[in-house]
This record gives sequence, C-alpha cells and structure tokens, in this order.
Amino acid sequence: MLTIPQAKVATSEARFRVLVAGRRFGKTHLGMRELARFARFPNKTVWYIAPSYRMAKQIIWTPLKQKLMDMNWVEKKDESDMRLDLVNGSTIALRGADNPDSLRGNKLWFAMLDETADISEETFYEVIRPALADERGHALFAGTPKGTGNWFYDIYTQYQNHPDWDTFSFTTIEGGNVDPEEVENARSMMDARTFRQEFEAKFETWAGIVMYNWSREYERPYDGSINDLHIGCDFNVQPMSAVVYVKTAVGLHAIDEIVIPGSNTDELCDEIKTRYPNSRITAYPDPAGVQRKTSAGGRTDIQILQNAGFVCLFRRKHPSVRDRINSANSLLKNSNNENRLLVDPRCKTLMSSFEKLTYKEGTSQIDKNSGHDHMVDAATYAIEYLFPITDNRPMPEQPGSWSMAVR
Repeated sequence: MLTIPQAKVATSEARFRVLVAGRRFGKTHLGMRELARFARFPNKTVWYIAPSYRMAKQIIWTPLKQKLMDMNWVEKKDESDMRLDLVNGSTIALRGADNPDSLRGNKLWFAMLDETADISEETFYEVIRPALADERGHALFAGTPKGTGNWFYDIYTQYQNHPDWDTFSFTTIEGGNVDPEEVENARSMMDARTFRQEFEAKFETWAGIVMYNWSREYERPYDGSINDLHIGCDFNVQPMSAVVYVKTAVGLHAIDEIVIPGSNTDELCDEIKTRYPNSRITAYPDPAGVQRKTSAGGRTDIQILQNAGFVCLFRRKHPSVRDRINSANSLLKNSNNENRLLVDPRCKTLMSSFEKLTYKEGTSQIDKNSGHDHMVDAATYAIEYLFPITDNRPMPEQPGSWSMAVR
C-alpha cells in the first residue's frame, strides 16, 4: 500500500508531476506502481529512465520484473534489453539517459525520470518530450534535490501553478519508511546543509567551494601509530593521487598524501610500500579500477593493488560524486558542529584542493579544469566507504497488493 504522501502523487491527474523527496521516501515502490498503472492501457509503451542504464537495472529491474510476473502480467521478458512485454500488448522498459540518442524514435505513453537532477535537461526536452507528443503522454519527474542551479529545481519552481503540472515535496520522515530515530541519527552524522538536502528535500544553493566545511583549524599534526593505514586512491595518470589515513576514535586523520605525475598503479604501490613497509594497508580505490588495462598487461588497477598485498574495499555500484562530497563535508563538520576529519600539515595538496575546488558558476557541476578534483576524489573514495551518509539497502516490500488488472 502507498503511504499518504505517495498516494497524493499517485492520484494526481496532472499530465506532468514533479516529486522532490528525501532519501528513502519510497520512490521505487511508487514508481513501480505508476509504471504498472499506465501499462494497464493496451498497446502502450511505458519507460523508467535513470541517469544510466546500469542504475536502472540496480534500482528497479528485479523487483519490478518479479512483481509483474507474480501477477501474471508478463508474456515475455527480455533480460538484455530490460523490457517486459505484457499480455495486453503494452511494454514496460528500463532505459538509461547516459546515451540519449539511443532513446530516439519511440512513441511513449508514460515516462518516469528517476534522480532527475542527474539527467540532462536536453535529454528530456529534445528526446523524451517529443516522444510523449503523439499520444499526449504523461511524465513523472522524481528525485532528491541537487542544488538550485539545476533544471530539476527549475521545473519544480516554474510549474507550480501550471494547469498541466503538479508539484510535490516530502521529507524522508513524511515518506513513512524510515524511523524518526534513524533520521535523527543521520542528522548527527551529517552537516546541516547536506541533511536539509538529503532528508528534508530542500534545494540548497550550490555555489563556490565544494568542500565548504573545510577549515584550517582542522589542520593537525599526527604522531600516533601507523600499524593500520587506510588509503584512498584515484587512478588518474596526471597525477596519480592517494591520501593516507589512520582511524581515530571518532573518524579519520589524513597523515600523508602521494602525488606522482605521469605515473601508474605499480609505481603508486611501490611508493606506498617504501614509505610504510611495516603497515597493514587497506586501499579504497576508484571502482573504475576493475576495468582491465592493456598498458598494464591486461591487469586491472585493483588487481595490482591486491597483488601488492593490500586489502581493497570499494563499492560495486560507483558512488555518486554528490554522495562522496556530502560524506566528506559531514565528516568535517556535522549538524552539531563536531569535527571528525583532521589533516596533517604535510598534506599540502589535499588542503589546497579542499580550499580551491569549486562548482562551475551557477551549477552543481564540479569544475574539473583546475585539476584539484583528483586529490579530492582520492580522499573521498575512502571517506564515503568508511563513513557513508546514505543507506543504499533495498527498500523493504510494503504490505498490501496492487489493485490493478491488465485489461
């Protein structure tokens, strides 16, 4: 069954609906119901669109497929194309917005855009919107806010009084799927701006410095044990970058950095072992390091780290830049003004990158032209893994049955 806020979205008769929601609101469950609701009409095409094809598969494919098959709605399923052909002649398909040209040439009855802020404005207006024209199709735009310099913010604010549009904003608690105590626990772990955005569904102004909670007051020499080290790694050749941490009672202390221009992963491993020959090393690499490299004899970056004797921990699902940045800012200063990330003075590149990495003017996109992103990437791969601010576990199945039938 839908919660009351979800039901308000589901029962709206507007052609275009915008749902701004806190994390764990229940967008996936709502989206599955909306895909099924519009697919009840015979011989229609219904799409779920995520920022990438991979994300679409990870978020909704398995529960949607299983639910519709259990209800005997599915005549044929295509795993490779992530498409369900229903017994009434309609089709539900999952698509990724990372290749917009592959979406052209279709006639749509309904499209749900999930994590809309991470989908380009051009993909909707140049590809999806024309596909909805033939049948006056419908669209649901859903997601968590990602700053005011984003088209998701624009459609939420500009169409609030438009007759064809309906807009909604709900917090995580209003979604009814997360215990209020858990939300308060998250508040203590996160900085105030990130908490407002992720759990209260507020559009925060993303301008200026990316690491906005960094302060030189968190610069502190380290003189403790280095038996166990945790190293975040970015595999960019120009330069190869790594940040060396030790765990503290409350968080992390960055005690060293490695910056090697025009280098490779083998050289990075050699440098780590030279500096810290007797330490146990746990590496937190860029998940893209699972890809094989011809320049390394077919080995992957992660295999090279493992062969060097390092334990490698990384997300199978690539964490978003936003999640990594939010985790780092929350570690620097949470909502209670508590600091849990210190930086040794020897980490000059890291501190400079914290101070100088900016967003592109008027957007929530990081400016990568300065080169300051490489060290921040290395730093935040470890931080996000060890101190994540989001819970990516699947939502539990909600009670109740779908009162729908294929016709």
